[in-house]
Amino acid sequence: MENTLLIALSRQTTLRREMTSVANNIANMNTQAYKRESMMFDDYLVRSDGGERIMGDKLMFVRDVAQYRDLSEGKFDETGNPLDVAIHGEGYFVVDTPEGNRYTRNGHFQLNSNGVLVNTDGHPVLTEDGDQIQTTPGDTRFEISRNGEIHTDAGPVGKLGIVQFDNPQELEKVSSTLMKSDAAGVQVENPDVHQGKLEMSNVEPIIEMTRMIEVHRAYNRAKSMIDKEDERIRKANTLITGQ
Repeated sequence: MENTLLIALSRQTTLRREMTSVANNIANMNTQAYKRESMMFDDYLVRSDGGERIMGDKLMFVRDVAQYRDLSEGKFDETGNPLDVAIHGEGYFVVDTPEGNRYTRNGHFQLNSNGVLVNTDGHPVLTEDGDQIQTTPGDTRFEISRNGEIHTDAGPVGKLGIVQFDNPQELEKVSSTLMKSDAAGVQVENPDVHQGKLEMSNVEPIIEMTRMIEVHRAYNRAKSMIDKEDERIRKANTLITGQ
């Protein structure tokens, strides 16, 4: 196949995946603690027929190699709910799931029917010692200090497990805000916890809409290139075969 067609097709393929990433960001712009995602690309240069000249053109193949997350902190929304918790700075809450420990920055917690603190999926939130956070029916007070220590009417319950990783980009996403890792996280020594607040998504809707328009236009340019190249090849074949 002609290099021009290969280049245009490689560009269209990566743009389709970029559009999927942008659409996912927009869909989760109101999801607590969601982190904006983008694609990473590799460009491969091939010298064109005119490449021997000083300003010779270069043909460029494009390949998407990975997806990365923008780990910047989202804005805090003050809810006043004592079971809502936000982490300022590095760190992830630890939750216990049937598949093992999972990690999240979404601190929208609640108490289940047994008085255990759980996340929105019903998975128990763990302390730094790996225990569940248990309350009693008579508890009317649920306080979390800035360092993550939990107190109820019965006294201290434990300290929230908040862990960090050497390379958070290596965390594998299993849902919009839930991550898993083969390596165990390291407990944050001095976490900065804010009770009654939630970290919101760090997606900027205007930026994502702008990206969507740019990707759409780039895709149409690549399509136009394919159409023109197809027309050129058909004309060349007609001249050669005389048909």
